[in-house]
Amino acid sequence: PRSGRSFSVTLVLTADAEMRELNRLWRGKDAPTNVLSFPADAARDRGFLGDIVLAYETALKEARERGISLGDHASHLVVHGMLHLLGFDHEDDAEALRMEQVERTALAAIGVADPYADADERRLAEALP
Repeated sequence: PRSGRSFSVTLVLTADAEMRELNRLWRGKDAPTNVLSFPADAARDRGFLGDIVLAYETALKEARERGISLGDHASHLVVHGMLHLLGFDHEDDAEALRMEQVERTALAAIGVADPYADADERRLAEALP
């Protein structure tokens, strides 16, 4: 249901070096990652959900490896980051599947191909005798 309220986020585009530092400081992982989300606490009541940070070089490399446009991959990363700000996570299989479904629905609504289709094919092939 729609509440009639509007919400905002800050989208930060950065280099891998800065992303590596953010990932090290906030997650204890000394490597760049493609997207990080930083939920807002106090400002959330005023409609600000938080920050989504994308690493340009990592996103570009991943898009090229997958044979997709940087725009489509960046859209996926923004949707993924937004879902984290809304409380979704992927710490266990059930959470991951739920988050994946919401991502697929959101991306289909904006015309971005399913980023998990290849993974579905691999899972199916592994399950066959």
